[in-house]
Amino acid sequence: MSEVLISAKELAAVGASDPTVIIDARNPAAFATGHIPGAVNIHEIFTYLATSTPEGIEELKSTFASAFGAAGLSGEETAVIYEQSMNSGFGMSCRGYYLLSLLGYPKIKVLHGGFEAWCAADLPVSTEASTPTPATFPIDASGASILIDAQEMLDALAKPEIAIVDVRDVDEWIADSSSPYGKEFCPRKGRIPGARWLEWYRMMKPTGEGQRFKAKDEVLAECATVGVTPDTPVYLYCFKGARASNTFVALKNAGVKDVRMYFGSWNEWSRDPALPIESGTPFSSAA
Repeated sequence: MSEVLISAKELAAVGASDPTVIIDARNPAAFATGHIPGAVNIHEIFTYLATSTPEGIEELKSTFASAFGAAGLSGEETAVIYEQSMNSGFGMSCRGYYLLSLLGYPKIKVLHGGFEAWCAADLPVSTEASTPTPATFPIDASGASILIDAQEMLDALAKPEIAIVDVRDVDEWIADSSSPYGKEFCPRKGRIPGARWLEWYRMMKPTGEGQRFKAKDEVLAECATVGVTPDTPVYLYCFKGARASNTFVALKNAGVKDVRMYFGSWNEWSRDPALPIESGTPFSSAA
């Protein structure tokens, strides 16, 4: 996973020698308690709720181009994003990776193990507010293909060659809860018809240094349980594109060639009564 993931010790070395902007996706209170020196706090990476209308997609892009530019990303720097740990922040660092990829940013890393890995390596921690030098963020349309909208997801229901993969927690998958924000947060509970369930936690495993992504072959073995191979086109979704971003990183690193995300996810799908859903306990995790 060397293409995307960076260890704490690697970050400490690279950050001292190469132009790097470190982005902390945690909430402001956690950031204030202690963060990687020089890191910029952008919690909106996690909290932003997107829609997949043309207007919603444009707003998503402009919002984060502005935020990343204000953090100092000009295209020359490597962006390194982190959260508290890989399994405790609902994939927020990987959501930052996905957003930067969507905007076509050329140099992106995720701190493997998050802030906990940084602290476990006895690296310095700061409580000082950062003062980034704003830059003009370069939007490149090359990343647009990794995003699908509600209509494209609807069309995929009639294309059995596409694996629609739901990575939400079990209570959401069986239609007991509508979201991590509360059972009744969304107007409907259930799942996109024909979806296959690959819970996002399955991409990771405990190690002596905390939760880490599984190795490539282990991730592919998990994928095989729902009929996904490296050549299967995959459309991911969760509630708002955070946990699915964690799975997006895992699958791309494992060599699954065509992975895209319905970023509006269940938060958008469930609010349109014209869009079909399945509810109740499914007989199988695969269509």
